[in-house]
Amino acid sequence: MDIDFSLVLVILVAVTGLVWLFDALFLAKGRRQLATEAQTQSSVELDEDTLDKLAPEPVLVEYSKSFFPVLALVLVLRSFLVEPFQIPSGSMLPTLKIGDFILVNKYHYGIRLPVVGTKIIPMNNPERGDVMVFKYPDNPRINYIKRVVGLPGDRIRYANKQLTINGEPVALELLAELPSQRGMRRLLNEQLGEIEHQIYIDKTMPRQPAEWVVPEGQYFMVGDNRDNSNDSRFWGFVPDELIVGKAFAVWMHWKSWGSLPSFSNNGAIQ
Repeated sequence: MDIDFSLVLVILVAVTGLVWLFDALFLAKGRRQLATEAQTQSSVELDEDTLDKLAPEPVLVEYSKSFFPVLALVLVLRSFLVEPFQIPSGSMLPTLKIGDFILVNKYHYGIRLPVVGTKIIPMNNPERGDVMVFKYPDNPRINYIKRVVGLPGDRIRYANKQLTINGEPVALELLAELPSQRGMRRLLNEQLGEIEHQIYIDKTMPRQPAEWVVPEGQYFMVGDNRDNSNDSRFWGFVPDELIVGKAFAVWMHWKSWGSLPSFSNNGAIQ
């Protein structure tokens, strides 16, 4: 079952905050009154620890007051600033490897409300070549990461392993031919807008030519591992309201619990 961590976090912040508020408005007054009465009846000055023991906070209140600031800070950071993700598949090879831990800028494309994703402060629009995290249109509880290929209004064609945008073939430069499970694959440089990056293409996997026109307010997303990526070529476009943020850095690689974390490939994502 897919767990929406943002929703869980929002609920925890709301519950702990409401418990703290309820205590401040209604319960704390009674405890203060008990402490005052105890001090009045005592022949000696009672210290603060003794008064706290005579009128202790309920356990739920104590935990809520301890956790609320931490949870609220985490919610603000991951909802509006930066959120970490781990790469679960090879669809973005060679740019991103399985097990890469990445950082995603949550405000680059506008400030959005957590969980619902409503944009409240517009900022930048996605640009061709950006590596973007978004919610999978067929199941918004799942996050996907692909490269922005088509902007609103673009005509995209994919035929013979070649991307064409608005009638112009995307520039490719062959770097190497490498062995793969299916025979041979090509490592190429690709130029998308201002972004130059590397892609894989499997020579032995044919694709039927297809063409798309990107609707207004939506984007065409494609993986860098062109013949091993479940992307817009198969399930369609990504609406603006499903955008999560722009991936900008790899900060750790940790493929599995049986391996050691590595920091050798840390750096900016191109």
